[in-house]
Amino acid sequence: MMRAKREKLGWKRGVYILPNLLTTCSLYLGLYSIVLSIKGDLYNAAIAILGAVVFDGVDGRIARFTNSTSRFGVEYDSLADLVSFGIAPSIFVYIWALKPYGRWGWAAIFLYTACGALRLARFNVQFYTSESKGFRGLPIPAAASFIATMYLFVNHFKLSGQFRYLIILVTIYVLAFLMVSSIRYHSFKDFQLLRKKPFETLVALVLLIFIIVAEPYLILFIISSLYVISGPAEGIIRLLWKGRTLPKKVLERRDLTN
Repeated sequence: MMRAKREKLGWKRGVYILPNLLTTCSLYLGLYSIVLSIKGDLYNAAIAILGAVVFDGVDGRIARFTNSTSRFGVEYDSLADLVSFGIAPSIFVYIWALKPYGRWGWAAIFLYTACGALRLARFNVQFYTSESKGFRGLPIPAAASFIATMYLFVNHFKLSGQFRYLIILVTIYVLAFLMVSSIRYHSFKDFQLLRKKPFETLVALVLLIFIIVAEPYLILFIISSLYVISGPAEGIIRLLWKGRTLPKKVLERRDLTN
């Protein structure tokens, strides 16, 4: 019975080395970020979280490009994501800004971690039926990226004050809500760098890399902020557009009946 179950899950055929090795690198950087946060090295802890985001993005693309996607890889990736983008950012932001808030700080990081786990579980259930062009809810790597880039931005420009910490506390609650919401976010999975693209695309990417190198803390924070905001903004635009088109359709129907 156990043998039949293992064959059903695909364990007997083995696992794909490269994508799962990249996932392991992401897991390692998440754990490393936790250790750095406990030691008080918040700058390198934030960099480690962003490094984990890079490996998490690469492993998925490698798996799709080499046609090595598997159920094992999906589950392993989610477990690594919970550590690197759920637990690691929670410990990081608590030590950085939420410790003075006591129970409210604990509640914020617990809610963030729990919502991240729920987001990952929902993604796994919908993995083989969901659309490749979008996500339901804010992806947990994007939430972790926002926390890390927010710290780098605040630390670089030396922003201080109690009001700043209050904003961070509210931000963690908002990120938790966005992860378990039904708001649609673009996945960019269909953007293939190895395929032919218009020349303007190459110019835009080179310009983007130049801007990031020139002002990395500012630009990375802007990019992560725009992605977090993009979901609710697009949803509001859709509602406003439907609100404008619906009366037009009603008037057209009335004209046809008359």
